[in-house]
Parts: sequence; structure tokens; C-alpha cells
Amino acid sequence: MIVVTGATGNVGRPLVESLADAGHAVTAVSRGVTSGLPSRPGVSPVVADLADPAGVAPALVGAQALFLLVPGAGAHVDGPALLRAAADAGVRRVVLLSSQAAGTRPTSVSHAPLAALETAVRSSGLDWTILRPGGFTTNAFAWVPSVRAERTVLAPYADVALPAVDPGDIADVAAAALTGDGHAGRVYGLTGPEATSPRRRAEILGAALGEELRFVELGHDRAREQLLRAMPAPVADGTLDILGRPTPEERRISPDVPAVLGRPATSFEDWVGRNLDAFRG
Repeated sequence: MIVVTGATGNVGRPLVESLADAGHAVTAVSRGVTSGLPSRPGVSPVVADLADPAGVAPALVGAQALFLLVPGAGAHVDGPALLRAAADAGVRRVVLLSSQAAGTRPTSVSHAPLAALETAVRSSGLDWTILRPGGFTTNAFAWVPSVRAERTVLAPYADVALPAVDPGDIADVAAAALTGDGHAGRVYGLTGPEATSPRRRAEILGAALGEELRFVELGHDRAREQLLRAMPAPVADGTLDILGRPTPEERRISPDVPAVLGRPATSFEDWVGRNLDAFRG
């Protein structure tokens, strides 16, 4: 049995599906409602808050592996206590969804909690694998309202290119690490196959829709205001730093997705093709 936390999110949901399709029993943990989870044999939904290790402990009983995805940057999660609860319940393998910036910016206010959680995972005594994705292709869903209403994309740092990763690829790598051999003690950097700028992604989206979309570059303050609707201020500031002033490592295309999965990483164009209906108005 495998426990998946963050099970209703862009990574957790396809991971639950993938594991269940492969015949694994899955306990799908969400800190909110579980209505977004697949209703199918082999999947047991549980509501629990990772900030309360004692409350999560019952969901871990009988599990061999744990996929750990913490809310935000994990600042309010006691990683060592949570991992002790997992070990006490019999878990032997943990796969942590961290962030690229936990490696590139480990002392930043925005990502230091994830770097600390990585340290806790490494010292937990469990077999561990750490996943460090860059930005998600699904961040483009933030454009849906303006594309539908005005055929417009609004984004900061129009021409700064980064290799966004498809959350489906992250889920597939997580499934491999949870169920396969050869992944213990590994840190995987997860990116897409090419670096694209917001302006270029808008062009790709417009071509798929069959029309040219207007692009409006947001200034820093307006972009920050939008991000604050979805995340704490330190995470918003750290995100804007990466988007506007990425390090060479943050620009790098990682070979780890194809190395683990034996196929190319999913391009932004392919992701758009699968999700185009969301942008139609």
C-alpha cells in the first residue's frame, strides 16, 4: 500500500490514478475535501493535515511507501515528526516532492523550509528519493480567465525562458521511485525538454487555438499582487526572483525525466494540446 499526500493536486491526482492503474492499493490524503479524488476500487480517501503528524499517523498504518507533498513551502510542517510517524507505522520508502529552488536557493526565505525538509528526509532512516521540479506547465491555467474573456495573456518577464515541467511527468517519475528499484538516495531535477518564455508560450497557445493572442507584460508589483492571491508573500517573492532572475541551473534542461521514464519529457506544446478546452471561450 502506498500513501499519497496532496492527492487532489496537479501531481497527486495523476499519481493516484497511475498507481491504482498499476494495481497498487493507495491511501489518498488531502487536507481539504476529497471530492477531487478518483472514486474507484483500491483508492481510499482520507482527510488529514500534515501539520498534525498524530492526525496523519492512522493513514500511514500498513503502508510501505509515502509520497510526501507539503502545502506551500512546508514552513508549518514538522518534517522530522512526520517522518518518525511514517517510520513508526512501517513505511520504508519516502519520495519527497521538493523544488528546484531548494537546491539553487536553499537559504532563501521562500524555499529554506523545503531545504530543511530535504535534510529531514535524508536523515530519516528511510529509503528516500527527492524530486526537484522547476516551474509547472499548469501555471498557464492562470491565463484562462483573460484568454477566454479578452484573448489576452498577462505575465511578467515576457522574454525570460525557463523549461517548465508537466506535472504528469512528475507523477510518472514519482510512481517509478515509489514502486521501482534503483531510486534510493537519488535527487532528480525535473524540467521540460525546452526553455520557453511567457511570450513564446502565449504564441504556442494562440497557434493551438487558431488565433493570435495579445500579450501584455506585467510589471513586478502587479505580478506580485496576483501571486499573493494564491501563496504567502515569501513564496511569491521567491517565485518572482526565479521568473525574473533565474540562475544558470534554473535555466538548465535536466536529463532526469527521460532517464527515469525512458521517453522524452512532455513539451509545453503537447501539454497545451491536452488541455486546450480549458482556454476556449
